[in-house]
This record gives sequence, structure tokens and C-alpha cells, in this order.
Amino acid sequence: MKPGLTESITETKPPTVKHSGETVIEIIGLRKSFGSQMVLSNVTLKLLKGENLVVLGKSGSGKSVLIKCIAGLLPSDGGSIKVFGNDVLAFNAKELGELRQKIGFLFQSGALYDSMTVKQNLEFPLRRIKKDLSEKQIADKINEVLEQVGLADTLNKMPSQLSGGMRKRISLARTLVADPLIMLYDEPTTGLDPVTSDEISLLINAVQKNYKTSSIIITHDMECARQTADRIIMLMEGEVYKEGSLKDFEHSSDPPINSFFKHNNT
Repeated sequence: MKPGLTESITETKPPTVKHSGETVIEIIGLRKSFGSQMVLSNVTLKLLKGENLVVLGKSGSGKSVLIKCIAGLLPSDGGSIKVFGNDVLAFNAKELGELRQKIGFLFQSGALYDSMTVKQNLEFPLRRIKKDLSEKQIADKINEVLEQVGLADTLNKMPSQLSGGMRKRISLARTLVADPLIMLYDEPTTGLDPVTSDEISLLINAVQKNYKTSSIIITHDMECARQTADRIIMLMEGEVYKEGSLKDFEHSSDPPINSFFKHNNT
């Protein structure tokens, strides 16, 4: 069993992950419109194996649309998306389903089933993805991931009995039951108080470390970016405006970047 993620809860962001340079996701010239509204006009980026890539941008800049296109939840209008070297845009329904089994998607809302207990919420994807597991293996896996997020005592609780931060942790546990290779986080700290936000950010780092995931973290929370980012990309007007380290962004003299950082630090 992996060490509990909450054991790392007081740790700061570890040094930038050393990786082999292997590309896990490669996007070239991605375009996506909704009617006459162009959201992504020419997005090009790479996610390297083992890194946390933070994507910043104002509301409406296409951050969430980007990761939904990566997971095949939204069709793109052009460009290319390769995951593990395979062209997502050429996938049929069966191939998209197989891809999604390798991707953990933490939705902004948490997306738990309100009518199911915590146990049932975690059983649902596990039974669908790993059909050869015995009842004992399913129970052991659910107990393991709940211990990972520090909520082993919530097994039989309903989502309505949990705080916002606890629901977010259960949602994270639900993604971990399938042992994803890639994690996509959509505004993981939105609506949470500062202490709980910090805990979620540190859990993201612990997932990266303990599960060896490669992650894209969509956020406008600068503290989340500071705590999780190995590398940062900023989207502006449907394109990648700047790419670099946190230090590159914080020390930038570029007016739009300064304005974004000041606005999100107030």
C-alpha cells in the first residue's frame, strides 16, 4: 500500500520533478469554438511525464475547455491532441473509453452522486473499469484510497454529510481507484477556504509523488499555482501567451502578466 497522501500534508512543494523528457500529452494548434465565439484559437503545449503543469488564465480564456478536449469530453474543431503518442481526435468511441480509463478528471464541482454513499461512489468507477476484481479486492482498494486522502471513516456517509473540502477529497479518491496515469484538475480549490485550499494543493503534490502521475492543473488560484507548479502556461485570447517557471511569471515586467498576478493576489 502506498503511504498516505495526508502524511505529506505539511510539506511544501518539492523541487521541480526530474523527468526523462518523455512527452505524455502534445497539443498542436488546437481550435475550439462555440458558435461564433472562438475559445481556443491556436493552443500548442506539451505535458511531460511526471510533472505538474499549471494552466492560468482569466475566466473565459478556455482553460476548462482545453482539458475537456484532451479527455475527449468535448470535440475540437482542429489541430491535434496526442496522448501517449496517439491522436485523440482520430479515436472512435471505444478508443476514447479506453483513454479515459488512464485519465483521472477532478471536476470543479466534485461531481459525486448525491444518492450514493461514499463507498458506492468509489465502487461505481472501479467496477466499470476493473471488472476482474474480487469483492475483497474492491473493498481493499476503496479503503486504501480513502486512507490516502485521510477520510477512511466516511465510507458509509452520504455526500450531503460532508464539507466542501471533504467532498473534494472523496472526488480525488474516486479518481485514484482506477490508478490513473494522467490527472486533470479543473479549478481544484474553487469555493474552498484558504486552509482547505492549501490541503488540496498539497494533496495534488502527494498524488504526483506517490502515484507518479503527470498532471494538468487548471486554476486562477495563485496560491495553488505556487504550491503545485513545476511549470506554468498562461492562456490569453485563445492562445498560449507565456510559458515558464513560477519565478519567470512573478518576475515578469509584462503588463498583462503583472495585472493578472496583482488581481489574483488581492
